[in-house]
Amino acid sequence: MPESSRKDFVEALARGLEVIRSFDRIHMKQTISQISERTFLARPTVLRLLLTLEELGYVRSQDNFYSLTPKVVDLGMAYVSALGLYGAAKPHMENLSKQVDQTVSLAELDGSDIVYTGRVEVPKIVSVGVTVGARLPSASTALGRVLLAAVPDSQLQEVLSTPSLSMYVPRTRYTAEQIRPRLQTVRDQGWAESDEDLQYGVQAIAAPLHGEDGHVVAAIGLGTHTSEIGKEIIRERYLPLLLDTARSIEKDWSECRKLPTQESALNMDGMHLLHLRRNSI
Repeated sequence: MPESSRKDFVEALARGLEVIRSFDRIHMKQTISQISERTFLARPTVLRLLLTLEELGYVRSQDNFYSLTPKVVDLGMAYVSALGLYGAAKPHMENLSKQVDQTVSLAELDGSDIVYTGRVEVPKIVSVGVTVGARLPSASTALGRVLLAAVPDSQLQEVLSTPSLSMYVPRTRYTAEQIRPRLQTVRDQGWAESDEDLQYGVQAIAAPLHGEDGHVVAAIGLGTHTSEIGKEIIRERYLPLLLDTARSIEKDWSECRKLPTQESALNMDGMHLLHLRRNSI
């Protein structure tokens, strides 16, 4: 665990978060020894942290194995709810998903990774298998390219040099120099695509979501398998629908942010109040 020179740095909190982050899809259940090895923390320290997290309801223990509880999701959803973007995006993502019969995702940039902050899933035989909170290397995804295109060119190398926390190894890796021409294309056309860069058979498109100040705050996208949908269908039919969806989300999010705090909070779960108002006009 990295050291901090800041005098107000709370090391116990940092260690607790490190224990939580040690759990993933591969390490869903762990012993104290396993967590100690993954976090480089002493076993007595790990035990104290686990007992605290268990008391707070964030982990459970059984037969000397510890696992996270669903309460951990609240930590991430607090961020999503505070942002309010997913609340505005959800009904539009659901509508788009029904129109194209494909999974629709929302993502933000964190270092060199994208983090999924919203997802409307359509079960498929072949899929990438990501969930909300999952991380993927940004340069190899359409969602990531939309977000990287908004990064100042002077900062691109630094962003892509940030160690990835994703467990996923993409089929094609890109350096800053290799990705720059593709990012310029994204800026010129206003959307991005990925053609089997993440894995064989997976193609995707994505569009930016802008905040009130015009800056890109997130990306929305959908992916398909080449054996199911041809590229011409994605560009000719799906892309216009995706771009329209992005603009609708931006409009609803802007309206939601103008509402009083209490009323805005009611809309975080789908902007239902705004839609009811429109339908009554």
